[in-house]
Amino acid sequence: MEAKQAYQEKQEAQLKQLNARIDLLRAKAEEARADAKVEYVERLEELDARRDEVKARLERLESSGRQAWRELKGGVDSAMAELEKSVSKALSRFS
Repeated sequence: MEAKQAYQEKQEAQLKQLNARIDLLRAKAEEARADAKVEYVERLEELDARRDEVKARLERLESSGRQAWRELKGGVDSAMAELEKSVSKALSRFS
């Protein structure tokens, strides 16, 4: 398997796991009291924006050439780490 493809599949799998964790937060928000719901919504909007950024970077990576993907990899790694950190922080906040 080509390094680019393996990397991309790994990142897509990680994004899928993070999406499941975001969905868990969304379900908790549905059950939250009105005052807590506002905070949930704010966090979810932040997570959605970070997730969209990761998706966009992955799409650019997918369409990149053999050499260019290595340059894009750092941006994907950084965006994924920020999303992971934000999801973990939100889950611990609302647990």
